[in-house]
Amino acid sequence: MIDSPKLDRIDVRILSHLQKNGRISNVHLADAVGLSPSPCLTRVKRLEKAGYITNYGAHIELEKLGTVQRVFTQITLTDHRPDHFAKFEACIRKIDEVQECHLVSGGFDYQLVFLTRNVVHYQTVMEELLDQNTFIDKYFSYIVIKSPVVKQYYPIENLFEPTE
Repeated sequence: MIDSPKLDRIDVRILSHLQKNGRISNVHLADAVGLSPSPCLTRVKRLEKAGYITNYGAHIELEKLGTVQRVFTQITLTDHRPDHFAKFEACIRKIDEVQECHLVSGGFDYQLVFLTRNVVHYQTVMEELLDQNTFIDKYFSYIVIKSPVVKQYYPIENLFEPTE
């Protein structure tokens, strides 16, 4: 296991810039964070090796491909046995349409975000999930009408104080 290095403000700025634009050239990244290219690349490689950067990818504009339906789903399990949570989570991981799954406190157990072709597709996925005996007691579905704000990055510089 690699020891995670402490992050200073420049490391945090590098992470912040890379998550917004993973294709930024090292020269432009170095300029944006106030370093010369060679030390900047060294830091990026160190952040990758330490596991802070796990992947690079592309953000797809789904609306250009066609219509999709996002559905928030609240799920309550029949009881709170550890093996029931484990089975439910293992099953959910295999469903491509589930974009997020959060174990939460409050009036239900899980908050899920589904991305499907339409409501009929969503219901088909839910029926298949229910057929797998995943200990679901009840679920509530909330159809997303509009998403005026969906950020593809985290506010890293506001969340974490770097060590100096």
